Amino acid sequence: MAKSIYSAQEKYELIMAFEDRQTSVKDFCREHNISKLTLNKWVYLYQTYGMDGLQGSTGWKRYTKELKTAAVLDYLSGSYSLIDVIRKYEISSHSVLEKWIKNYNGHREFKDTQRMSSSMIKGRSTTLEERLEIVMYCLQNGKNYHQASELFKVSYQQVYQWVKKYEKDGEDGLKDKRGQHKAEPELTPEEKIQREMKRLERENERLRAENAFLKKLEDIERRRLKRRH
Repeated sequence: MAKSIYSAQEKYELIMAFEDRQTSVKDFCREHNISKLTLNKWVYLYQTYGMDGLQGSTGWKRYTKELKTAAVLDYLSGSYSLIDVIRKYEISSHSVLEKWIKNYNGHREFKDTQRMSSSMIKGRSTTLEERLEIVMYCLQNGKNYHQASELFKVSYQQVYQWVKKYEKDGEDGLKDKRGQHKAEPELTPEEKIQREMKRLERENERLRAENAFLKKLEDIERRRLKRRH
């Protein structure tokens, strides 16, 4: 019979044993009487948040309706597995994502999650330079919004919105443009060319950041394989 509750230390020891295993994932999970889904979740939480991630959550995490929709559409596209989507959007559990998928398929409208964890950091005023630094850090670390939020002492929602704005409009998307927005039809041909050049530069920067993160993951996997041999 599977154990229902594990301490953070027990989870950590199982993760270390998993990395040094000489057997298949299936055999390892059978030996330790845990599911592959549970093991993957622990590994993800440890790699993302360290030991704190293994302590267990004491509150609710906030998700915007935009994030919920993006996560569900990614999964339904067939390009991502359930685990891939959970990791990409830092969703607390597979059951949360499955509920969103069910609601989406049932044509229920998503709403922003209102209850928030007491440990979540409140938003604060920032300069353009700070926002750009935070976005670059977040992109270079696999869009780890939670980690960026804690490191720079800004809210999770701020980080999420800044990254989305940067991906859409580049550095200009991070500026305070209240009362200064210029619609596309009002742009001169030269301004349209400049906007397109900035969009291409932004896309190249995003790709560089994602490639850097993938290289980190490859290095981790190589070190794990090296320890096995």
